[in-house]
Amino acid sequence: MTIAHNGNLTNDESLRSQFERDGCLFHTTSDTEVIAYLIYKHRLTTHTIAEAIEKAMAELEGAYSLLIMTSSQLIAVRDPRGFRPLCLGKLEDGYVFASESCALDAVGASFVRDLQPGEICIVDRADQRLTSSIVHTNKVKSSLCVFELIYFARPDSVIDTISVHQARIRSGSFLALEHPSQADVVIGVPDSGIDAAIGYSRQSGIPYGIGFIKNKYIGRTFIQPKAGDRESGVRIKLNPIASTVRGKRVVLIDDSIVRGTTSKRIVRLLREAGAKEVHLRSSAPPFLHPCYYGTDINSRKDLLACKYDMQQMKTILDVDSLGFLLPEQVVKLSDHPGIGFCSACFTGVYPGAVPQGGNNAQ
Repeated sequence: MTIAHNGNLTNDESLRSQFERDGCLFHTTSDTEVIAYLIYKHRLTTHTIAEAIEKAMAELEGAYSLLIMTSSQLIAVRDPRGFRPLCLGKLEDGYVFASESCALDAVGASFVRDLQPGEICIVDRADQRLTSSIVHTNKVKSSLCVFELIYFARPDSVIDTISVHQARIRSGSFLALEHPSQADVVIGVPDSGIDAAIGYSRQSGIPYGIGFIKNKYIGRTFIQPKAGDRESGVRIKLNPIASTVRGKRVVLIDDSIVRGTTSKRIVRLLREAGAKEVHLRSSAPPFLHPCYYGTDINSRKDLLACKYDMQQMKTILDVDSLGFLLPEQVVKLSDHPGIGFCSACFTGVYPGAVPQGGNNAQ
């Protein structure tokens, strides 16, 4: 059995302790290994692996989108709250699963549908027959991680019927209404800040410009664990276009401000390129709480907005003005009212149980 896992369990430590008391030996610290042990445990007392997965899901808490491969089946699983996306596509000779619809386009597959929160979707190798288990669907309110729309997903993806591109355009429009600015040009931080910058430009009437060129061979700096790595990563990842910003009042749109390290360096690049003023806008609200479901925000002590007020953050980031998306506008990023979101990292309201103690509670 092979497992691929996107997400983060919130009860993996208690499950791991239980298995260790029963004599199980773990080879990693990954919560994915806990999932494998749990499925194996229930497989010993069930007729099919699908039944084993159903029983395992009753014990798992937190975020998980899984792809499980056996010798005869390919099985996709989405947690009951639907924290992480998972979709189904069709190829001429079979089916394919992916976290984002853009991956289906890349392999020439046609999009069929998103998996429902709590759904188990099974493809048999022998006859390519597709079946689903919905034992765990509609048990709790869906809680798609809103950071998928703000940052994680590619703009050409559609997640749970939501166009990521349109959601980011909408966030920029909200920012322009809530935090207007007298400026000459609007630019976005590549890649996830560009769509919001376009939305800000359209709503405000301030021209949009390309302010940075991105090195396509550098990974995302937000998920690098060390501050020094994040800062040096920004230095080689982004290069400003001086002719766009020199002598101008610039509205800079970024997808989020988490620790402030990356934002501070980006502002410095604009200053060095000759920007007269820099007005920073974040298409996410201030991060005030840790995330337990897979986003790399594991401690309040690292969050800029937890340590400083607005004026202090403005000074630290060296910007002329600072504005964040309002938390109540997060749910408006989708035009599909039936879809629920998890925005706990902004509000502190968690959709499920959270771990007691540990780094995330600091």
